[in-house]
Amino acid sequence: MNKSFRVGKYLVSPLTRHIGPSRYAASVSIRSGHGSASHDRVMRFVPEFDSGEAALQYACDQGLDWISRAAASQAATGPARLSHLSHTQE
Repeated sequence: MNKSFRVGKYLVSPLTRHIGPSRYAASVSIRSGHGSASHDRVMRFVPEFDSGEAALQYACDQGLDWISRAAASQAATGPARLSHLSHTQE
């Protein structure tokens, strides 16, 4: 299963894989950028799931959580970097 969706500058692609009788694995790809400047982060998860839908939902949730943490990190460090740059250029 593959149900990609966009969140801001990211393309989130949650993936599931059938690994045995009633067992599914989840992973997610998070892509940003375009062409040769693109970056793709792929995360595979340890938990196994009873259904493909549960695995897909877990992958979506984990992808959104990663984006949320990345945005919070950028917000926390962004002004400090700008402040540092403006001080070094004076």
